[in-house]
Amino acid sequence: MASSVPAADSTLRVLAYLAAQRGPVAASTIAAALELPRSSVYHLLAVMQEHGFITHLPEERRYGLGVAAFELGSGFARQQPLSRLGAPLIAQLVDRVGESAHLAVLHGRDVLYIVEERARRRPSLVTDVGVRLPAPLTASGRALLAALPQAQVRALFPGPAAFTDRNGREPTRYSQLRSILARTREVGYSVEDGEITEGIASVGVAVLDHVGWPAAGIAVTFRSDDVPRERWPKLAAEVGRTASEVSRRIRGRAG
Repeated sequence: MASSVPAADSTLRVLAYLAAQRGPVAASTIAAALELPRSSVYHLLAVMQEHGFITHLPEERRYGLGVAAFELGSGFARQQPLSRLGAPLIAQLVDRVGESAHLAVLHGRDVLYIVEERARRRPSLVTDVGVRLPAPLTASGRALLAALPQAQVRALFPGPAAFTDRNGREPTRYSQLRSILARTREVGYSVEDGEITEGIASVGVAVLDHVGWPAAGIAVTFRSDDVPRERWPKLAAEVGRTASEVSRRIRGRAG
């Protein structure tokens, strides 16, 4: 049945189409894929850009999802489905490794913690449910960003002002973040060592949805002095096991 509100129908179709892509695309591609007039697509994109749902990359002549679209995704997570699915699996992960763990989602340029499970006799942490921290400085945030297309990361962090300086640690500019994310993709997990709290480290892995988009990040946190670096890959493998199970439960892809 045809929609009685065609503009709203077209807007939602454009957003759904962009959400299913691995990176920003040209307006002409959107128009062809959705069989919409090109002029209408440009008008819709301009309005959505004004409201932050669309980001325009003028040098590439492409359009991608904006920060407001990411906030919709994290809004879904805040309404419990992802946290309810993830909570028992995070608890099992903590039981297996004996260290604290959490599940977080992207919220603009930050990560928002939606599940936090503390291991017994482990150090207190600044993270907790509802806490937000800069994504580039955290293991869960780095895992999430590494799973995004590079153009989308560039759109989120267009210049130095987009970065938060905490403890004087990198990254404070895009080139540093790009190197960190490249290393994360290379080894299959992210690492954070003292960027949030001195002496505390984390390893993280992304939970992927059905199109390979990062739905959440899972990380294990520990005293860096208590866990030798040679054991970090083994911890990351356990995190990856949990991330794969969460992905399966949301009908996503294994990492």
